[in-house]
Amino acid sequence: MDFDHTPQAQALQHRLLDFMARYVLPHNAAWHQSVQQGIYPPPFLEDLKSLAREEGLWNLFLPGLRDDEPGTRLSNLDYAPLAETMGRLPWASEVFNCSAPDTGNTELLHRFATPAQRTLWLEPLLNGEIRSAFAMSEPDVASSDPTNLQTTVKRDDGALVLNGRKWFITGVAHPNCKLLIVMARNATGHDNPPDKHHDHSMLLLPLDTPGVEVVRNIPVVHHHAPEGHCEIVFRNVRVPVDHLLGGWGEGFAMAQARLGPGRVHHCMRTIGQCELALELASERALERESFGRHLSDYANVQEWIALSRIEIDQARLLVLRCAWLLDHPERTGVATVRAQVAAIKVVAAGLQTRVMDRAMQIFGAMGLSPDTPLAYFWTWGRALHLMDGPDEVHLRSVARHELAQAKERMGASAAYFTTPEQLRTPPHLSA
Repeated sequence: MDFDHTPQAQALQHRLLDFMARYVLPHNAAWHQSVQQGIYPPPFLEDLKSLAREEGLWNLFLPGLRDDEPGTRLSNLDYAPLAETMGRLPWASEVFNCSAPDTGNTELLHRFATPAQRTLWLEPLLNGEIRSAFAMSEPDVASSDPTNLQTTVKRDDGALVLNGRKWFITGVAHPNCKLLIVMARNATGHDNPPDKHHDHSMLLLPLDTPGVEVVRNIPVVHHHAPEGHCEIVFRNVRVPVDHLLGGWGEGFAMAQARLGPGRVHHCMRTIGQCELALELASERALERESFGRHLSDYANVQEWIALSRIEIDQARLLVLRCAWLLDHPERTGVATVRAQVAAIKVVAAGLQTRVMDRAMQIFGAMGLSPDTPLAYFWTWGRALHLMDGPDEVHLRSVARHELAQAKERMGASAAYFTTPEQLRTPPHLSA
């Protein structure tokens, strides 16, 4: 495996770091002030987006872009360090049109949309003219198992009719959110379909469609995100059949196809936040005194810093390996790639909560306040243990893959056992 980045990607890394330092970071305080005043998105955001596009720092995430579509066509591996850089400032991704869930939705549309759907939704997303959301999780079922979904879609006289409730739908409160991609169970008239993995479909739903009600923006550990993690109710929402994305019953397969690159993006943004937390904690330890000594002189603080450095580097290597496998699925097969995608999600969530917890402890009371980004990062890290599937589901996926490999090589490890009989009769050595 070769984790070296292409010359194009290396050049983009330098340009992105420079752009962040020159244009984005100086607006950080103004961004927070604007959001606190209820002005979202801040008025200067469009200027930053225009400047980023002029600088060629636009749609950095999608390898399969066509020549007539705006973007850089980077591989997953080459995009990974850029996601890490953007992740240090949570609102920065929108400047470069690389925000979640838009990146995953763009990939879905790029792979499965009809020409008319591309014109109506994909092109505005690629141009940063609109935002979007992906509606899957539900309050009344364990959404980690998508076959449980209760929101239904049925065919009715040349239309599609949607009923149900979704929640923790990221991005819906953004004023520019115009599109919902909704995953729903096909209403077939029976509760136990013969194939639960072909019993779901995806709809392209304009947010202003009659019957769509945004109930609330749900706080995550008492933190309200301005873009929203919303609860939505669908009451007899009726749209034409051409709002179906892909084929009837193909929703589950499309959802699986969407996950891999998006998880790499999430994990690398997490690593960027952990790097920033470690930098802040290390500087705090060097300048803060307690009982006549700097915090950096205490063995336990040194251990926290060392563990954070080791764990960040370990996680980065695992995520880069996963990105490389996504770029070369033929090397190991789809099953191995899926197991790696599950693994990085578990590692990233655990990494963020541990690194943030140590950094907040070094900062003391300030670490609990909004004066540093640590409390927000910790909140997001804790949420990652559940979002995009809980840790337990991903661990189950990794274990199943490992056990499947063990079945294939069953008995091959027997030679490593040493029995009393083998000790009494050593093998004959021929000349």
